[in-house]
Amino acid sequence: MAVQTNITDVAIIGGGPGGYAAAFLAADLGMDVTLIDPNPNPGGVCLYQGCIPSKTLLNASRLIHEASEADKWGVTFSKPKIDVGRLRAWKNDVVQNLTEGLGRLTAQRKVRYIRGRAEFAGDDTLTIQAVDGDFSSLAFKNAIIATGSYPARIPGLPEKSRLILDSSGALELDDIPKSLLVIGGGYIGLELGTVYATLGSKVTVAEITSGLMPGADRDLVTILRKRLENLFEKIALNTEAKNFNLQKNGVKVLLKGPEDTSESRLFSKVLVAVGRRPFSQGLGLEKAGIAVDEKGFITVDSQCRTTASNIFAIGDVVGEPMLAHKASHQGRLAIEVIGGSKGVFEPAAIPAVVFTDPEVAWAGMTEQIARASGVNFKTVRFPWAASGRATAIGRTDGLTKLIIESGTERILGVAMVGAGAGEMIAEGVLAIEMGANATDLKMSIHPHPTLTETVMEAAELFYGTATHFYRPQRKKK
Repeated sequence: MAVQTNITDVAIIGGGPGGYAAAFLAADLGMDVTLIDPNPNPGGVCLYQGCIPSKTLLNASRLIHEASEADKWGVTFSKPKIDVGRLRAWKNDVVQNLTEGLGRLTAQRKVRYIRGRAEFAGDDTLTIQAVDGDFSSLAFKNAIIATGSYPARIPGLPEKSRLILDSSGALELDDIPKSLLVIGGGYIGLELGTVYATLGSKVTVAEITSGLMPGADRDLVTILRKRLENLFEKIALNTEAKNFNLQKNGVKVLLKGPEDTSESRLFSKVLVAVGRRPFSQGLGLEKAGIAVDEKGFITVDSQCRTTASNIFAIGDVVGEPMLAHKASHQGRLAIEVIGGSKGVFEPAAIPAVVFTDPEVAWAGMTEQIARASGVNFKTVRFPWAASGRATAIGRTDGLTKLIIESGTERILGVAMVGAGAGEMIAEGVLAIEMGANATDLKMSIHPHPTLTETVMEAAELFYGTATHFYRPQRKKK
């Protein structure tokens, strides 16, 4: 096998949203950059097996659902005919177009792209095994670890069965099973459950905790759950899935519910969506003096620097939240630090979006976090039933919420549930990052009729009145 020795200013392991964002900025700043990833082009799990393919399928689901509800407006469609092959091909085309576009950007910026896997041989050298099997050695001045994460598994789960899927396997869309058990009521399980239920599967969700989407505020989840209860066959909370028995026609699973209630059910397929784990194994971290915590996350400081001073780590591999946009910002910060900046990663708000129907989005403090922090705050909620735009599109199942610090009236958190909430949350991020207060939102003129007006009117409610929502004032004693 051929052995080559090269040297680079910055070696980046992992071509996902964090890795390629870092690589492109480094190249723009004049650095010699080497990006290492096994895929044909940059994109990572997010683009190949996560964010992009899932949103492509969710868009089809949304269209099907809207068509089914259009009869309320006097528009009737016949039952849609779903060509799974063409839908899969469309999803694959989207992924291919975007990854090839990233490939062109890589070439235009003269980033050296190596298809393969890298392992540290020391704190200044990588050993790279290319996809063709050849090995090479790469010396670096600085390195960034952007290896991401992989789907978690649960004990007792049979290995290598086409009947048991993880999130990546579910997005392949091999077929539409007659029945599907989704283990895990977090955002991955609910998004993919929505896709399959809309396409025709009878979906059961088993969540081991007492509520869907642990970590999100309950008033948002309650609205989402009402809609999902009409879409899914069953939502089983406080329920553990165990004793997986593979059969010719599916998987028999014991669902152990609250107070030791249990039932065995046969499902055509099972989707495991119980979270993700950091991809920190097999990287030779110990050879470079890089520390990890008990969960396998790489330890970093506020500049994303590991315990090896010239090696940085970003994205999922350093901990929650495991979000592509967080990784991208960390990747750019790491390059800026390498270039001499004193900047640190201290965002006041990292937005989270669950692309179900309705969407759930939040930024800054949730009510749970605000209570735990001991801060004095007030919560105001503006119901979308009072929104002209929401009424016009038949989507009054929404809510916009502001968490406002008492006294300063500073915006601590913004949250919403409803159609298109993910497109609206950026205003909340900006408000929090800029230190805006309730008056700033109230006095900012929002276009009418739009859903964004609900942010302005929520701020108005903080002061006791909103144009489109009447709340009687308490009489002063």
